[in-house]
This record gives sequence, C-alpha cells and structure tokens, in this order.
Amino acid sequence: MKTNLKVLSVALGLVASAAMAQARPPRDPPPREGREWSQPQQRNQQPRESGRRYSIEQAISDRAQLHTIAFDGLAFLTGDFGYDTFLPPGKVSDYFGFQYMRDIDAREGGHNTSFLTRIAHNMLTILNDSQKAQLLALAKEQESDIRRFAEMRLPLIKAFRLNLEGKVPPGSLGLDRQAVMKYSADLYVLDGQLSYQRAKVMGSVLRGLNDQQRAALARLKFGDSSTWPDVPEPFDRRSMSHEASVAVMTYASEMFSWYAGSLEADTYFCPERHGMYFGGFGMKTAPAMGKQNYSISTTLTGDSGENFLATLTEAQRKQVTSLIDLQRQNLNEIVRVRQAIATELRRFLKGDTADRNKVLALSKRYGELDGEMSYLYANAFAKVGQTLTVQQKQTLVSMRASNPSDPKGPFVYSSPISMPRIDNTDAFFGARR
Repeated sequence: MKTNLKVLSVALGLVASAAMAQARPPRDPPPREGREWSQPQQRNQQPRESGRRYSIEQAISDRAQLHTIAFDGLAFLTGDFGYDTFLPPGKVSDYFGFQYMRDIDAREGGHNTSFLTRIAHNMLTILNDSQKAQLLALAKEQESDIRRFAEMRLPLIKAFRLNLEGKVPPGSLGLDRQAVMKYSADLYVLDGQLSYQRAKVMGSVLRGLNDQQRAALARLKFGDSSTWPDVPEPFDRRSMSHEASVAVMTYASEMFSWYAGSLEADTYFCPERHGMYFGGFGMKTAPAMGKQNYSISTTLTGDSGENFLATLTEAQRKQVTSLIDLQRQNLNEIVRVRQAIATELRRFLKGDTADRNKVLALSKRYGELDGEMSYLYANAFAKVGQTLTVQQKQTLVSMRASNPSDPKGPFVYSSPISMPRIDNTDAFFGARR
C-alpha cells in the first residue's frame, strides 16, 4: 500500500515530539539524601529554566526514575495489552545521538511535530542519489528485522499482563527472573545487529561526503533547530513500504545527529528508555498519532507519577519507591554498556571497522540488565494492582484522559495491527518449588 506522505510526516514528527515530552527533566530539585517520597504540594507553574542541561546524570537520577516508573505503573494499571505494545521507532538502535539532540535543542524544537521530518529532509537534500540509494537498500535489508523486533516484544508484554491479572500457569509462583532476562537478552542482540548494520552503512555514506556537502551540513547546527531551513520532500517514498519509508527517515535524522554530535550524545538516553513494556508510551503518545499541531504535555510524566504515588497506601507505594534502589546497579551498568557500544560503533565514522562480536556481546548484556529491571517493575506493579481498592481504581482511571477516537492497538511500533496470535507464554513463569 502506498504511504500517505503527509500523514507519515506528521506521524514521524509526533513520535519525536512524544519522546521529547517524556524526556523532560523533573521540574523539582532531586529528593533529599535517602530518597524519601513526599506528598505533592501546590506550586506555581513556572516556565522551564532556559538552558537547563540534560545529561545521563539527570536521566538516572532518583527523582527522574521514580516519576517515570510511577507513570508507567499508572499506565499499566489503567491500560491494556494494546497500549502496552506502543513503541516509538526511535527507541530501537538508539546509539546515534538523536535523543540528546532533541532534548538540548535551543529553541525547544524537539517538542515540535516537525522536528524529525525537518532534519531528515535537510539531510536527504544534501545527499546525492547514490548515497540515498544506500539508505534505501539498508531499509529494505532491515525491514523484516525491524518488524521482528516489535513482534518479539509481544509475548513478554502478554506475560507481564497475565502476571498482573494473576493468571499464572498452574503450579507456578509467578514470573521467572532468569527466563525474562534471557528473552530480553535475545531481543537486544537483535537490536545490536540492527545498530551494527546501520552504523556500517551510515559511516560509509558520511565518510564519502564531499567538501560541498560537508559545508552544507556545517550550516545545520546540532542543538539549534532554528538553523534548519524548511525544505520540500527530497525523496520519493511512494513506492516504498511504510516500514522502509520510516526507516529511511530515521536513518537520515540519525545520520545528522551522529555526524554532528558526540560520544556523550550517543550514550545519553531519556528516563523512559528502559522497561518499555508497560504502556507509558501508549498512554502519552498514541493519542497524538494522526493529529496535526498536537502538543503533548511536558509535565505529564512527572505530575501523573506524583499523583499515582499519592493515591497509593504506604505499603503499595513502597513497592514502587523500592525499585529505585533495586535497579540502581543495573542502571549504572547500562550507562557503561551503552558507552562501550557507542564507542565501538563510532569506529565506522573514522574509517575503521567496529567489532561485531563485541557489539553483540554488549547488547546481550544490555538486554539482561533491562530484562531484570522489567521483571522487577512487572512484579511491583502486579502487587500494587492486586491490592487496589475499588475507590483507588476509580481514582487512577480518572487520571487517564482518553478519547474514543484514539487508536487502541495493539501496535507494531506506532501502527495499529490486528490482535496477533501469541504462542504459549508459560516459559516466562517459574515452577512451584
């Protein structure tokens, strides 16, 4: 089916906008030593501090993580399998600095629906036909694996929701930590393969730029989208599949951020980057799809997370707040793993060859770490969900704004699909001992 370019451009921009909104740092200072949670207080709504720095330190801070996890808990307990499956395409193979470029933009253009589209169009305008053909060939090569990554997530998502509903296999005590970690490791190995292939092709294209092309790129500033002119659609994507078209736009935008960015930018991630199985993106981002000039609240994650915690009892709240310490070691190691992967991939920019086996081994470890964190989230959310009173459930549902016209999913990334057939999920659950 031919892609509707206008709708596609809006959708791509909205995905960028949504992730930007989710990546906003908390407006309040970090909590006191000891990471105590406190009841939210009334405060004046002040504009975000100009030039406030985004960093790994902010992303993994206790407060940013607590609000993000709490927001996911609210989404999971008030959502469904369909919303859990929603995933922005940019969260796959994200070692090329695009998230950082979006978050530090001087004009806060990362929240604009046209952000990704504008830089991708500028990049594609600068490339010659041969260079663009390399990106198209890569998109066609990766198309099936990109879709496979999204489809591989579905059994794990279903298992987490069955765990929430108490529908575990007979004789099982619940989710099996090692099984979840192993499955997540396999998923991230696929992500590593995609990243390696992308870096190889994009590095080759970028090294082949001529002086005129480099001069044109120099006029486009990293972190200042006001320097990006509006250019017409430079690439005829009507004959491509939707997946290949999205991939080409993703490559083009990431090529610029990778070329103009840094290792710091490649390593960076927003707080929502991990444990992406609980509907946070579905609650915030899915309602924006297909809507032009749609602004997603930059404070929704923090405010909703606070309100969610305020609704819980002390015992329920502890299930969520305790995750901060439980995941700390994993989160710190994830930073080191991401930096090592990004360092290796940057070898392609220098004309060297990255070590594929090293990238895949690091990716496997990344998957184990994220899988263990996801396992912890799933169990904590289930314990909270299974002890909610009727009144608490009603309060939480009221926090979730919804519209009957919003897409319901399930999704492959941001595209609605029919309910898929999911094989037996018993392997994710441990046997009774």
